Amino acid sequence: MKVLLDIKDDKAAFILELLDKFKFVKAKPLTPYSAEVLEGIKEAVDEVNQVKAGKKKAQPLSEFLNEV
Repeated sequence: MKVLLDIKDDKAAFILELLDKFKFVKAKPLTPYSAEVLEGIKEAVDEVNQVKAGKKKAQPLSEFLNEV
């Protein structure tokens, strides 16, 4: 199982050291770029789920392409 944790910078070293003590846990910090990309993907998936649930209206593809 994979778990993503959001830890305050000043506590990250402690948590990583603690997790390292467990032989069955592999902890690898994300780069700032990877964290930003992952957050963007999460927001996109949330938005798609809102559109599917009818809570948000989808933008037509032609409008999206005109913006780009």
